[in-house]
Amino acid sequence: MARAVQALFLAIGDLSSPRVLRILAISLALTLLLFIAAGAALLAGARWALAHWQWLGAAGIDMASVLILLLLIAGSWLLFRAVAIVVVGLFADAIVADVEGRHYPAAAAGAVDVGWRQSAALALASLARLILGNLAALPFYVLLLVTGIGTPILALFVNALLLGRDLEAMVLARHPGRPRLERRARWSLGLLSAASFLVPVANLLAPIASAAMAVHMLHLRRADR
Repeated sequence: MARAVQALFLAIGDLSSPRVLRILAISLALTLLLFIAAGAALLAGARWALAHWQWLGAAGIDMASVLILLLLIAGSWLLFRAVAIVVVGLFADAIVADVEGRHYPAAAAGAVDVGWRQSAALALASLARLILGNLAALPFYVLLLVTGIGTPILALFVNALLLGRDLEAMVLARHPGRPRLERRARWSLGLLSAASFLVPVANLLAPIASAAMAVHMLHLRRADR
């Protein structure tokens, strides 16, 4: 965990890089746009389904829409994280290259270029794991609702595991010969990243900071400075 905390502080410092700031602005704007579009599409789709199969009257559809909207707001963390990780995945190579170039030039010199197709594939694979992982955990989320705190704790645990793997994959794509992070290090990376998505305002920076943190986690163990 100590290495993860060190990597986090280094990643926060990387947010001042002009290149990272440009990527942050572009990815944040695109993320928010897609986030709003995804929420609107889900709401519109639900209203259409209710009206098409005539399960409810007009007043019932309006009430159901309000309930769906509240559920979307409640699940906004997961929806935002899903969209943000996909968007950041598209820019991951640029983020990793910038951080490596400034902090770990030896590692950057031996890195391989990651094309947009591979970046898109990594981003979509991350989205698929997010959806499937949380769907598998959904029954347990529901069962733990009665505890009041069990559901968010389990969600944090599940998404920490998923994020740790996804962030590691973003960096290892440039270094295919490197060994994977130790399980404990990967868990620490995922946990701090998942927790950062829960903090207001900080969650807007979390995708970029998490990608930078993954770079530091991989290279700190090898002292590639």
